[in-house]
Amino acid sequence: MLHLRRQIIMLCLISVSTLHAQMKCEAGKCSTGKEMSVKVPVKDDSVNTTEEKQKREHKLTIEQLFNVRTVTVKKTVSSHKQTNYGYIVEDESLKTDVTAWYSGFVEKLYIDRLYTIVHKGDALVKVYSPEVYKAKQDYLNSIKFNFKYPSSAMLKSAKIKLELLGVSRKEIEHIRQTNKVKRFTTIFAPASGWIFEKDINQGSAFKTGKKLFEIVSLKKLWVEVKLYQNELEKIQTLDDFSVKVKGINKIYKAKKSLLYPMLDPKEATATLRLTIDNSDKLLKPGMYVKVSASTDDNAHLVIPRTAAIRKNGNWYAFLSTEFKGEYEPVKIKLKPLDNSYFELLSGLNEGDTVVNNALFMMDSDAQINGIY
Repeated sequence: MLHLRRQIIMLCLISVSTLHAQMKCEAGKCSTGKEMSVKVPVKDDSVNTTEEKQKREHKLTIEQLFNVRTVTVKKTVSSHKQTNYGYIVEDESLKTDVTAWYSGFVEKLYIDRLYTIVHKGDALVKVYSPEVYKAKQDYLNSIKFNFKYPSSAMLKSAKIKLELLGVSRKEIEHIRQTNKVKRFTTIFAPASGWIFEKDINQGSAFKTGKKLFEIVSLKKLWVEVKLYQNELEKIQTLDDFSVKVKGINKIYKAKKSLLYPMLDPKEATATLRLTIDNSDKLLKPGMYVKVSASTDDNAHLVIPRTAAIRKNGNWYAFLSTEFKGEYEPVKIKLKPLDNSYFELLSGLNEGDTVVNNALFMMDSDAQINGIY
């Protein structure tokens, strides 16, 4: 039984030795003539030792005569596309607050409902203010006094006071022409848009500084797009934004305006602001939109990911030389382009031929022969 075990062990050792020899031959390291060979520097003993020894340069290559698949470094045109979602909101730069510059009482409310469209110059509310009424009388008295005893400075001061109180130029001119003062003062819309806020009612009293109305123009809108953290780097390269709104058979073009400088910690998302034209008046704040973005077409030199190998922190490719079956390891610089390709930054040129398989086998042989 012991003799039989020794025979089995010997047979296993012979099998392993035979398999190892076969693997070396398959790797091109047997002496069959069809082998992977490396050209290495040759020491020249004939160099005169009294003279400065000159270094002889030898092109280090790997000769690979078994089946090696190669690829050509090529130029491709690519563009990055990205889809995100967001909401339409008001353009804050197109919001106008109508504020009381004095205290008073509402005599007549012309705009008594929210979401009414108004135009610049429309009457919003008629009010009574003791302060404004007195200022009007002072201006009228200044006009009369100036007629008898010219005093332009006093007249100008009384007029400026009315302007600072928000009395319209039309009403000031009416006092000058008619020599009459109205008890009530009308507040007009300073801009066109929709009434989004109304903080007074018929008969209300108000104090100085109170916001009476908020007018919002919707001729331009913002689109606030939600971005995940890993999309922030690429968003800097995106320029063309298309906005699609459900229920509207139109694709809107938007312009990148601002990437907000903070993230929502609950959702881990950032917000990108786009500006969109709404001259057709179809878009409304609060609409949910789909935003598609893309970069301009860019040309890149690319190689497959399978054609590069990383060694000691550097990338290498095996470049085909002028001799058939010989390949030279070349240091290259890359950056990821997609799941299949690297973008080539330096080290190779368009049209170069590199190995696309057997990289680890060739890398092992290059290390054994001291190429790098």
